[in-house]
Amino acid sequence: MNMDQVEGNWKQLKGKVKQQWGKLTDDDVDVIEGNMEELSGKIQEAYGCDKAEAEKQIAEWKKNA
Repeated sequence: MNMDQVEGNWKQLKGKVKQQWGKLTDDDVDVIEGNMEELSGKIQEAYGCDKAEAEKQIAEWKKNA
């Protein structure tokens, strides 16, 4: 799934994001609005990982989404 697809289908993907990263709040997911930089930052905050790890997780998620 490419970036345009993620941003365009964000409302549908919000549930999948919450499944993958359960520590993210509804407000976090609403603020992200398909922006992968925002998602990366929220994952880093919630899970205490670095940017590289967050981006790796996002890349794996996008393959499977």
